[in-house]
Amino acid sequence: METLQVAHDAGVTTITLDRPHRKNAIDAQMWDELRTTLAAVAHDGDVRCVVVTGAGGAFCSGADLTGRADGERPHQLAAMRAINEVALALHRLPQPTIAKVTGVAAGAGCNLALGCDLVVASDQARFSEIFVRRGLSVDFGGTWLLPRLIGLHRAKELAFFGDVIDAAEAERLGLVNRVVPHDGVDALVDEWAARLAGGPPIALAMTKRMLNQSFAMGLEEALDAEGLSQTVNFGTSDTPEAVRAFFDKREPEFRGR
Repeated sequence: METLQVAHDAGVTTITLDRPHRKNAIDAQMWDELRTTLAAVAHDGDVRCVVVTGAGGAFCSGADLTGRADGERPHQLAAMRAINEVALALHRLPQPTIAKVTGVAAGAGCNLALGCDLVVASDQARFSEIFVRRGLSVDFGGTWLLPRLIGLHRAKELAFFGDVIDAAEAERLGLVNRVVPHDGVDALVDEWAARLAGGPPIALAMTKRMLNQSFAMGLEEALDAEGLSQTVNFGTSDTPEAVRAFFDKREPEFRGR
């Protein structure tokens, strides 16, 4: 990997965007490496949780609009297909994901954070749907994510003006789960990641999928999906293990099978 650092520890994979000289702006190489990494993680049974963060004090300043000469650039439609593949790969990951945001998260970088299942921000973090200031419309799933997170009118406000908002405002709007002092971000993310890594992976994956699909379902469809999911869970070794652990007054050891 040239643009990412990928580390594995105790069931947690941490993906660090590593172009600090560009505030981790995502170039074509990083898009390719993100797609490859997410595909590998999705099929790795040893990975129970994924943390996405950035190096050098920034999360991600968005897509890198500089770099190669025009003759070396792919057609824009092809470039957008590559970007969309990463957004879908992140969305489809069976493992829970946490965005650890310690600096600027703008444009596609903002939506990369919001595309994770949980967002933990330092009090120094800043967020912006900056696209309009670059003469662009919102991408990387922002038009789908924002209305679901904060409602249509607030989503339009962020998208139409492209204002930079601080972590406290992001929390007030409902864009992030927690805002903590800068020096406390690592501890909280580590705690959450460890809890998720110790959870029942099949049950968590099925819950994540149902929640992601909930806006496209009626109640009857949701109940059917819940029934199928519970049937699968009762067929694993994890549910009996959880029951035994409860009576033994110990923590369960989930195996994901």
